[in-house]
Formats: sequence, structure tokens, C-alpha cells
Amino acid sequence: MDFRIYNIKSILSWDPILDKLVCKDDKEIFISNGIIKNIDNKVNQTSNDIDAQNLVLTPGFIDSHTHPIFIGNRANELAMRVSGKSYEQIARQGGGILSSISDLRNSSIENLYKISEFNVCNVYKNGTTTLEAKSGYGLTVDDEIKSLEVIKLLNEKLQIEIISTFLGAHAIPPEFEGKKDEYVDLICDEMIPAVAEQQLAEFCDVFCEKGYFSYDQSLKILETAKKYGIMPRLHADEFVDSNGAKLAADVSALSADHLMAISDDGISALKKSDVIATLLPGTTFFLGKRNYANGRKLIDSGIEVALATDFNPGSCTINSLPMIMQLAVLHCGLTIEEAFKGVTWNAAKSLNRHLNNGVIKNEYNADFILWDIESLDEIPYWFGNDRIVSVYKNGLQIYSRS
Repeated sequence: MDFRIYNIKSILSWDPILDKLVCKDDKEIFISNGIIKNIDNKVNQTSNDIDAQNLVLTPGFIDSHTHPIFIGNRANELAMRVSGKSYEQIARQGGGILSSISDLRNSSIENLYKISEFNVCNVYKNGTTTLEAKSGYGLTVDDEIKSLEVIKLLNEKLQIEIISTFLGAHAIPPEFEGKKDEYVDLICDEMIPAVAEQQLAEFCDVFCEKGYFSYDQSLKILETAKKYGIMPRLHADEFVDSNGAKLAADVSALSADHLMAISDDGISALKKSDVIATLLPGTTFFLGKRNYANGRKLIDSGIEVALATDFNPGSCTINSLPMIMQLAVLHCGLTIEEAFKGVTWNAAKSLNRHLNNGVIKNEYNADFILWDIESLDEIPYWFGNDRIVSVYKNGLQIYSRS
């Protein structure tokens, strides 16, 4: 279908060539079959034209780190944290990631799909048009496959793009307590080959962290994934410096995520690589911690920074990238323009989608948001308030607040 969007107040988008935010006023957009074909003062009129009602238009947001495939919730852990227990203490007492395993293992794929669909559909209204989704709450061959099959079904049936990441190395399952290397062997010898054979994941992630997977164990998993054509990304340096950032550089990962405890050596390693540093300030906020990732230092070191929600049942139930933008501006040292770049262009690069997504540009996907705002500053300013009027994916409206 061909159509134009007219009466746009302004188009706000990152310009990868100029490496800055650009604002285009009095422009119209012509879209054909879900692709932007022309941006000009006047474009071809069609019978399907959309009146933007003098609203601001931006690219659709890209959430590059989420865990939406789960059953139930862990609200009790919030009460435990309020009483003074840390995330690490809760995990040692059987909470954390392990507490989500049993429910998922006992769930049918139909029920898991139904609940995960609810989780994913809630992001539409916040402007997310592309979503990375991880497995990681099954931790057996069958249950990781089940989780990835749900992600595949969601991508096929829903209107947003959902990118699949295998995260069998999310934690050590109870049956492998004290046998961590054996579980790593299971991941490498059985899980990754099965995932690759069924083409269920584009990426492989690892929780490289003290008490979870070491540098050497994570390296083995990610190098195995690369041999099967699955690209690496990883949880890195969240609680302590685990050499995760260095590992990300060593394996040419697309993204190293969290980085609250990254060392100067880790920053140096990222600086020499093409790895995107993805910050997840919603997790720090939700866990009541104060050690936000130092985005200012990363950017000033020449490292590209993306932002994501880390939506999950235990350590961050925030699914709004506008809220994440505000947290990054207030606590991570980013400017508003840098935060905007982090949820559009840099997020697209972290998912290898930068050739067709993340900006408003000819020959790019017609993924965009219409906002009731006057300037970019208002996106993080209206914390938790709805200024999004409508959201479009590949030229199709997927959300309207009316």
C-alpha cells in the first residue's frame, strides 16, 4: 500500500552521517509497502493519506535487551528488598532467576505464549516497534527450545519485529548445583546445536558475572555459538568487574549490557572495538541501587551507548523506553539527544538492524511514533505520562491512544 503522511509539525531523527540530531519542519513522507520512499516539502498524494495533525514524528523505539518469556511474577522479592535484602541475597535463598524456572518448566507452550504475548503487547503504547527477546528461564534443552519457539511465534503473529536471543547461560539450574562446567558442556554440546539446527536464535547471550559464568566459561559458550552462526552479546560487569567488557571485545560481540561495574581496562577494551555499550538504568532503579552505569565516561571515551529496559519479572518490570531515557539523563550522565540516539540508532546497531531501522530516512522501514510534544526534551520530561498519540510499524498503525 502507498500513502503519505502530511501535516507533520517536525521530524526528529538521528543523522548517522552528520552524527547529530536533525529536525526537519514542513516535510511530508511518502511510504510504499512499509518502506520510506521520499521525504520532501510535497510528496505524491494517495487515497490513503494520513493527517499527522501537527504532531512530532520520530523513529520507532528499539528495545535491545528484554526477558519477556516467563510465567508468573516475583512481587514477593520487592517486599524482601524493601526489608533490606539485596538481589544477591535473595538469589542465594532460592529467589532471583531460579525462582522463575519451575513455573516455566511446568507450563505448556500455549500458556507460555499467552502470557508472553501480554508482556510483549504492553510495549506498543510506549513506542517500541522492534524488540529483542531472550530465553533463559527454562535452562534445559527442551525448555529453552520451548521459550525460543514462543519468541518465533510471537514474531510471526504480532505486528512488531521480535529478535530472538538464546540465553541458556542465564544461571546454573538446581540440578547442576556444584557442576557448573557440566552445565556449560550441556549448553555447548546440546543446546546451541539444537537452537542452530532449528534456526531459533539470532544471538547468544551469557550472564558473565561472579556466581554465574566466569570469563572462561562464557568465552567457551560464545565461541561455540559463533561456530554455529549465532552472534554473541552478553550481560557484563553488572555487580562486579567480571572482565565481561573485555570478553565482549575479545569475541566481537555486538553489545555488552549493564556495565555498572566496568573497570578502566574494560572501557579501554570497548574503546578499541565496535561493541555497543547498552545501559539498563531501569534495573538499577528497580533494585534500589545507586551505582548507575557511567554513560558519560563511556561516551567521552569514544564508546557508542544504547539504552534498553531489561524488562523481566525480577529485577525490572519497566517496559517504557521514554522512562529509561529519563533515568539515563538523570543518573547516567547522558544528554537528552544522546538518550534519544540510544533508543533509536545505537539500539539498531546493537541488533544489526542499522541498515533498515533506527532513523527516518529513505529506504528505511516506516517505523515511527507520532507525539503530542513541542520538542525532544519533552519525551523524558513527562515521566510516566502518555504523550504518544500513535505508533506505526512498517507503515501499519499498531497503537493509537484514541
